[in-house]
Amino acid sequence: MAQKNSSPWVDYVIFGLTVFLVFCLIFESFIDLPSLVAWLGRWHPLILHFPIVLLLMAAAIGLFNRIVPKLLLTIATLSALVTAITGFFLGTETVPKGDLILWHQWMGAGVAFLAVLWYWLSTNHLQQTYLVKGIQVILILLVGFTGHFGGMITHGEDFLAMPRSKKLEKIPENPLIYEHIVHRVLDNSCIGCHNPNKSKGELLMTSIGELIKGGESGPALVVGDPVNSELIRRLHLPMEDEEHMPPDGKKPLSDNEIQILERWIALGASDTLKLSDLDNSEPLAGMVKKMMEEGTSNSWAKLPKVADSTLQNLASDYVTIQRISSNSQALSISVFLPPDYDPKNITDLKRISNNIIELDLSGIPIGEKEMEFVAMCKNLEWLEVDRTPLTDTEFDKLKGLAQLRVLKAYETGITDKSVAVLKDFKGLKSLYLWETQISEVGFTELKEALPNLILDHGIDPELKREFIEKDTIVDSIQ
Repeated sequence: MAQKNSSPWVDYVIFGLTVFLVFCLIFESFIDLPSLVAWLGRWHPLILHFPIVLLLMAAAIGLFNRIVPKLLLTIATLSALVTAITGFFLGTETVPKGDLILWHQWMGAGVAFLAVLWYWLSTNHLQQTYLVKGIQVILILLVGFTGHFGGMITHGEDFLAMPRSKKLEKIPENPLIYEHIVHRVLDNSCIGCHNPNKSKGELLMTSIGELIKGGESGPALVVGDPVNSELIRRLHLPMEDEEHMPPDGKKPLSDNEIQILERWIALGASDTLKLSDLDNSEPLAGMVKKMMEEGTSNSWAKLPKVADSTLQNLASDYVTIQRISSNSQALSISVFLPPDYDPKNITDLKRISNNIIELDLSGIPIGEKEMEFVAMCKNLEWLEVDRTPLTDTEFDKLKGLAQLRVLKAYETGITDKSVAVLKDFKGLKSLYLWETQISEVGFTELKEALPNLILDHGIDPELKREFIEKDTIVDSIQ
């Protein structure tokens, strides 16, 4: 620990900066910085490296039981205070502040305050060795966390995360145009630089209201007028233009994505508009469907590779295996009933279970073994188990099929007990259940749980009753 007294003026400067930082943090909501003072905040990214290096160096020296040079500790403390204050100035440009900025700001202030405490203990020759070493350890940790949050503000929340595949949430069958399509496009290419934690050009893009409000260049979105919307203008600028959005180094929007934004704005930029509200002749409907198809193809692109020779070995006269499209790893399988049925015809397909997107087991006497195999097909989107001896026990094994869109289970023995399983298929688009043991109460539960589901369970009871009444009347007249 350093032993020499510091110059009085240095103590006064450190004390003054500390008081000023406390004042800024306490009265932040009342402070309106002059433009020149706010401009000083732009220096924060430049000077923040000094306290990081100097404090870590001083803490390392102290932890190795060496005397920390007084000059080193003084400069480190001053630079920590100046960095925290300029960071506060820079943060005032973002209103409202996001959680990342708030955490980064307060942890940066914490680094500065701990540095001041360490400096004060050193100046007053206090020999609390354990206290000082504790400060040094906490400073190292706090500098790391502060830098971590700073990196997330600058480069995105997942910048310092471990590498992983980025799997986008699947677009619903009947998407809200803004929530599931437009916001998805903006989130992929724009919101990283225009959010509460990093509002480049004072523009936020996380809601329609923020887009209309705009930033330094005015409204980003003019409802009903894509031509005069700043967002669209910048998207069409040449790539080398400094105003082009997104900037160089970021993933540019595709032509289809730009056209979706233009047409959505032209139609009023509504946040309640659904795909089902659009006529088939409306260009936006075709653009959205194209994006949904591209999303499906992208998800299939992540499937494991399977060789043609493997498919040939597994196929037989009673098991047809086809690629859904040329060179695709997504498979469609149809199983036919042989004279001597053996579950191995189906269970031997386990080695390609992750590639199966469509599976037709219609009319096959399947049991638990076969349904255990079906449960392994985690990417299954289309399943036909109609006209089989399926019961609730076997059907319960399908719980994990989150990708299922179409299910045919008519003429089976499932009852209301299977409704709980069906209700968990949130992405289910079409369901065929006539001639089962599911009651009208069960069908009502399904309709309430999955309002967008196309449910086919035979002739509607009311229509059936009307047909019976009409037949009775006709018979009585005759």
